[in-house]
Order: sequence, then structure tokens, then C-alpha cells
Amino acid sequence: MKIAYFTHSLASCWNHGNAHFLRGVLRELHYADHEVSVYEPEDSWSRLNLTATQGPAGFAAYRREYPELGSSFFSAEGNLEELVDGADVVIVHEWNDPSVVAALGRLRRQSSFILLFHDTHHRAVSDPEAMLRFDLSGCDGVLAFGEALAAVYRDWGWGDRVFVWHEAADTRVFRPPIDERPNSRTGLVWIGNWGDDERTSELETFLLKPAREAGLPLRIHGVRYPEAALDMLARFDAEYAGWVANADVPQVFARHLATMHVPRRYYAARLPGIPTIRVFEALACGIPLVSAPWADSEGLFRAGHDYLVAENGDQARQHLVALRNDPELRLSLAEHGVEAISTRHTCAHRASELLSILSRMMARSPLEIAA
Repeated sequence: MKIAYFTHSLASCWNHGNAHFLRGVLRELHYADHEVSVYEPEDSWSRLNLTATQGPAGFAAYRREYPELGSSFFSAEGNLEELVDGADVVIVHEWNDPSVVAALGRLRRQSSFILLFHDTHHRAVSDPEAMLRFDLSGCDGVLAFGEALAAVYRDWGWGDRVFVWHEAADTRVFRPPIDERPNSRTGLVWIGNWGDDERTSELETFLLKPAREAGLPLRIHGVRYPEAALDMLARFDAEYAGWVANADVPQVFARHLATMHVPRRYYAARLPGIPTIRVFEALACGIPLVSAPWADSEGLFRAGHDYLVAENGDQARQHLVALRNDPELRLSLAEHGVEAISTRHTCAHRASELLSILSRMMARSPLEIAA
């Protein structure tokens, strides 16, 4: 099968979590002998920021871990027709400009490929007007990264043409350390971007204050931290360590006792059942995870078994103290987390799910697909 994917960026993961999943799932499709072409704009916001802050070195980890993958630049004003020529499937991510989605939709009407819109963000509930500016009339279906988001598209009239396609861990990269030395882990790590004040109070309540009270050194990686945020971290004695390439994150996890999941407000309240991709990646690496309140409405994991849930800041502190003092608890969570990922939530699983979706769509008549 020939698949063309239009992304915001494959090469840059600077504040671009979809790149994590996309790299893994496209590589699985590649190893399954499908022809995969990836297109990204040269001036993508993520790529420009990574280049400005890290220079060429910012792309080194991606190129090291994903030698099979590559992408070509495109522009909305360019000849998109050449890029999709001969494609069986075209997928366009929602971080693209609406003009790109509309242009691909027009090409779809003149061609026989299947066109899917891939949504992995909360804008459908946080800024629906922005999403409704996309002309999806030429699309055959929508890939939504959770049931709550899929329900929004069903309300918009997509019916059975919206498919739930969760993110997952690339277990070729995200896996437990092969040779782990005893007592080599210390402290707590949190990897996440600041961004738009969507979880400021939650980070103080469930991460910063409990870590300090539990006596665990806290290291934080991420981008878009304004001065006020850095001052906040300093008040709680947290170390801000800046950006880290996603392909290097397993090494970071391997040095720490535990990590945290602090979902943005929209995912906690408006889109339950959709975890950040860091949950999949952390569990795949075998690092114990504590989560702030989050409704796993789709039963992706087993709360209390694969990870611990803190309903308030005091419970977060208690969990961190327990993880600091109890190696058997850490081992149990690590083993169960790895098991949950390996049996249900790898990029290989998602590649298989995508192929199943496409098979069902191709079994329909052209008129049914275009309806």
C-alpha cells in the first residue's frame, strides 16, 4: 500500500507530541512493507523553534533513532497533485493549514485515494470555531485520538466515518534499560511543556509541592516556560533542564525513580479517556508513574496496577513517599506498566489498527466512501 502523510513536522518534536507517535507508527508501516511518504512544511512552527533554540544538533537524536524515516518539504502553493500521485491513502494532520486540507480534498474528488483527517488535539472542544474552518468535505473519514473526541465529530455529522485511533509508545525506542545497575535511579522527573497556562495550578498542586514535601529532587524538561513559570519552579527547588529530544527520553526516565502525569485541563475535564503520549512512553520504559486525576473512560490502563492515581496534592505526596521507600512497589508498577503497553499500546498495534480501518473503508463502494 502507498501511504502519504502530511504532518506539521516529522523531524522536529519541539512542542509537537504528534511527532512521537507518527515516527513510531510510520516506521512500523515501513517494516510491514508499505510505501510511506511524509511531507512537512519547511517553515513549520515546531521546526523553526527547534532550529532557533538547538541548531542542527536538535535533529541528531531523531536521525540516530529513525534512520528508516525521512520527509520532504511541501508548500500549500506547490503542486500537491504530484505528491499524492499513485497514493492509495492520504492522511493529513490537523496542525496543517486549512488551505492544505481543502486542496487535498479537491484532489480527492478527482482521484481514487482514501483521504483521512487526523486530529490529535483538544481544539475541537477548546476552540471549535478554529476546527470548523477546516473544509473536510473532501475527506473520507476522521482519525480521532480518543472516543471523547470522536464523539465531537459524530455530533458534527461524521457518523461511522470517524474512527478512534489512540496514540501509543514506540517500543523500538521506549523500553526498560537493558542493564540497570542497582540504586542507579534517584529523584522525580517530569517532561512536559508549559504552554498557555492550561495546568499551572495543577502542576503546583500535584507535582511541585508534593515532590518537595516528599523530599524527592525534581527535574523538569520542556519548552515554552516563561519567566513567571521559571520563578515558580525555583520557589519549589525544582531544576529546570530545558528541552530534551524525544528519542533521548528513555535515557532520562532510566535515571529517575518515578514520573508524573499532569493532564492539561481540557483533557481532564472535556476529553476524558485521552492521556498524553508521555503516559504510554513512561509505562513502556518501566518507570513508575503517578497521575493527577484523570478519567480513563476507555479502560486503556489499570489504575492502581499500572500506575497510581492521586486525587489531591496530599495523596500525591503519599504516593511519592511510598515510591521513594518501597522498591517492591516500584518494581510492581514498572512490570505492570510495561505489560500494559506491550500487550495493547505499541505503535505496531496502532499500525495494525490503521490497516484494519483502511481495509474496512476499501471494502465499501466508492459512493459509500465519498458520501
